[in-house]
Amino acid sequence: MKKIVKVIKAKPVDMGGIVMKQPLPVDGIEQIDPFLLIQHGSGSLAPNTDHRKAGVGPHPHRGFSPVTFVFKGSIHHRDSMNHSTLVTEGGTQWMHAGKGITHSERPGKELAQTGGESEIVQFWVNSPAAKKMDTPFYQPISKEDTPIVKKGNTEIAIVAGEFEGKKGPANTLTPQILLRLTSQKGDNFSFEIPEHFNCLIYLLDGYLEINGQEVNAEEMLYFENQGKHIVINARKNTRAMLLSGEPINEPLASYGPFVMNSQTEIMEALRDSKQGKMGILIENF
Repeated sequence: MKKIVKVIKAKPVDMGGIVMKQPLPVDGIEQIDPFLLIQHGSGSLAPNTDHRKAGVGPHPHRGFSPVTFVFKGSIHHRDSMNHSTLVTEGGTQWMHAGKGITHSERPGKELAQTGGESEIVQFWVNSPAAKKMDTPFYQPISKEDTPIVKKGNTEIAIVAGEFEGKKGPANTLTPQILLRLTSQKGDNFSFEIPEHFNCLIYLLDGYLEINGQEVNAEEMLYFENQGKHIVINARKNTRAMLLSGEPINEPLASYGPFVMNSQTEIMEALRDSKQGKMGILIENF
């Protein structure tokens, strides 16, 4: 079995007035290479919310991939490369920031008008040094385009990598397996993740026993990159996600929305952002 390192409770963080639950980084754990940050946000939008002011307005990124799993509601992505795409429940936003891109993330117009629940998990995936200054790209992935593996009553959606003979659509820059799990109480199943992959599981809700360890809602369990087998017993109906990947093992320097390999590169990113070299986004609503 994969050896468990620790179970960590997500902590609340204030992101400009939006409170998110954050299991990574936390408690001195800077990263679980190649994963840098995980934030889980949920709440309700009141009817007749102004979608032009809700969510997160234009901001730049460089050097990594910000990824969003949409669990409820919708996210409208706009960026400085002229993408404008609505991703709904069960879908994924995958964006490689590369040398620099400016984007916004707002609730879909219909959701804002009618009101309703919204729930997302955003996580940051580091890019290797050789790819950090590549041309950015954006990939929207719908629920319908995400393959499903069933284990009893459990559905496992494959966003990236190969799993149980199926391949996820996300265009990752390093080897990864990214899964979304929906389990029913009483489900028992097992699977394998490559031994050399770092791996974590975060629970949005519910209660699982994973390799004999109890894990509750809004907790993250992570493993050493030893062993292959993961055994799950669902003690309650549970939604969870598994992020696993080959470690990059490179120096890490980060500041705000930029993730590079040195402080010199961070200073260059700040300069380039101020000079408009990461693109200008004028949102057309």
